[in-house]
Amino acid sequence: MTDFLLELRCEEIPARMQLKASDDLARLFTEELAKAGLKPASIDSFVTPRRLALIARDLPLETAAVSEEFKGPRTSAPAQALEGFLRKTGLTQEQLEDRDGVWFAVVNKPGRATTDVLAEAVPAVIRAFPWPKSMRWGAASATTESLRWVRPLQGIIALLGGEIVQLSIEGIEAGRETVGHRFHSTGATRIDGADDYADKLRAAYVIVSHQERQAIIEAKAGEAAAAKGYSVIEDKGLVAENAGLTEWPVPLLGDFDPEFLEVPPEVIQLTLRINQKYFVLRDAGGKLAPAFICTANIEAKDGGVAIVAGNRKVLAARLSDARFFWQQDRKTPLAEQAKKLGRITFHEKLGTVADKVERIAKLAEWLASEGIVPNCDPALARQAAELCKADLVTEMVGEFPELQGVMGGYYARAEGLPDAVADAIRDHYKPVGQGDDVPTAPVTVAVSLADKLDTLRSFFGIDEKPTGSRDPFALRRAALGVIQIVTANGLRMPVAEGDLLDFFADRLKVQQKEAGVRHDLIDAVFALGGEDDLVRLLARVKALQSFIATDDGANLLAGYKRAANILKKEAPDLTVTPAKAGVSSDGAPTPEMPASAGMTNLGLSYEPEKAEADLIAALDAAEPQAAQAVAAEEFEGAMAALATLRAPIDAFFETVTVNDADPAKRTTRLALLARVRDAVHNVADFSKITG
Repeated sequence: MTDFLLELRCEEIPARMQLKASDDLARLFTEELAKAGLKPASIDSFVTPRRLALIARDLPLETAAVSEEFKGPRTSAPAQALEGFLRKTGLTQEQLEDRDGVWFAVVNKPGRATTDVLAEAVPAVIRAFPWPKSMRWGAASATTESLRWVRPLQGIIALLGGEIVQLSIEGIEAGRETVGHRFHSTGATRIDGADDYADKLRAAYVIVSHQERQAIIEAKAGEAAAAKGYSVIEDKGLVAENAGLTEWPVPLLGDFDPEFLEVPPEVIQLTLRINQKYFVLRDAGGKLAPAFICTANIEAKDGGVAIVAGNRKVLAARLSDARFFWQQDRKTPLAEQAKKLGRITFHEKLGTVADKVERIAKLAEWLASEGIVPNCDPALARQAAELCKADLVTEMVGEFPELQGVMGGYYARAEGLPDAVADAIRDHYKPVGQGDDVPTAPVTVAVSLADKLDTLRSFFGIDEKPTGSRDPFALRRAALGVIQIVTANGLRMPVAEGDLLDFFADRLKVQQKEAGVRHDLIDAVFALGGEDDLVRLLARVKALQSFIATDDGANLLAGYKRAANILKKEAPDLTVTPAKAGVSSDGAPTPEMPASAGMTNLGLSYEPEKAEADLIAALDAAEPQAAQAVAAEEFEGAMAALATLRAPIDAFFETVTVNDADPAKRTTRLALLARVRDAVHNVADFSKITG
């Protein structure tokens, strides 16, 4: 057993692609080896801005011989079938075996040298590599058949043990030499094998482990900040990005003019993080500090003084622009900015953003005036809605689209608008996903809900619905937002109808899965139809989930399913409706028997068995109790009423013959089972419940 080292060296790989590329290399390499029957004990992956690498541990020096057996056509099959089988196996008819009139082929594959397998596998991996974006280069790029890579490929190391695996691709021969750090190392670095790869490159100022570079950045940035009494605002994504930009990371602390802190902190944070890839710091009081940490890729002789000075100068220009936008935008009231929204098309079939704003304003005002959003001033709801998109035309949001809403809130507060209006403008996009804050302030709730409902109803109205993984208008996110707002605030309202209601049902199952709610129970309640109040629906679902978890619930479910199966087979169209009482001429209940009339021994042509009479009595008591509890939205009470049916149903099935030879008894007992089914359906459609 021995280890195999592969390094693919190229020009700078974009940081955002590196970790996935590292995973893809390990995956594709493993798949290629598996085709030859090779499986490494483990694979260690490495990635830096200029190289992808892996070490496959404990590979044998040759593959094992294998024998594969293939079943072919019958010996009496047409000649064409036999010819196709021979082509598939690569054998002749004389090499086939006749086993009871069926041709079988046994194909023996001898073992191969692992170096030969690797010499084929590595070029196959390189050519199949799934870069999000790739390029061709040099003279070979004149043909579309030439190699594509994320950046020009410059070198390959392929060492099995200490020996070079002879392979080449596009004129690049595999060897044992690589290069170290672009500035701290000169000349080639010779690698003897997998065991000295990381150490040899470390000596050349390259840390090949992405995870180790992240750990260094986090630790050193924290130390640099603490030395000045600051702390780093945690940002795992930025740590990973800086690790992807450096082979020898050196965090350095710099500062900026405190006067820039007059700009909203979100602007400063985005300027540092998005534009400059700097870490943001806070002071001991938790406020934004006038300082930053950048990550250099060298050990500077002056300790980083010149690097920090250069970064400070670039940052000052960025922050000056941001301060200018902040000052200019505040010169124009939001109401004036909103007038420009008529120039922006929202959707060709739905008009402009100004049209959407007017729809939001009407809906938000209605939600408030109807009391659907309690304690909400309709005038404030309309005012906030009319201004909620105004910041889309500001200079600041033009520069930082991520701040839409946030900047509108700042501008509203700066011009003296009510806090409720400013807060609603700021937060009306929330929640933007699971885990985000859900609005609870009345005006914010009205505007946020109106915005999302308008989006959903508008796009469903023009038949622009999500399909599969495609959701260009983020309708799934909007639906989840509506669900979170409605349920968190206990809002009683019909959210949708038709296809849109079904869409909400699917989103509700996704949203409630994390809360431990079973999706089949949501289906069981939605299947009743007419339920578009999410608060009531979830209350019913949660009561049902608690009930099904009890012995009474589990046994009632079993009894219901038995009853439903009998009815499906014997009387699929049988219903019992209180509006049409009556018995047939032979004294048996009609198929449209009322829920109680005629179902006692006084109205029957025969004396019911005890279990039969007990079930009739239990239904007479449970049906109205469950119905009243459902009407009062006391769903636990409805479940408790259904629980009283458990023992009578069990006894009925144990002692009573449903398909009796007497037609009157058979019809009556089927109608009794229909009553059981329909009593349960008053609470939920138990046929949708699994288990």
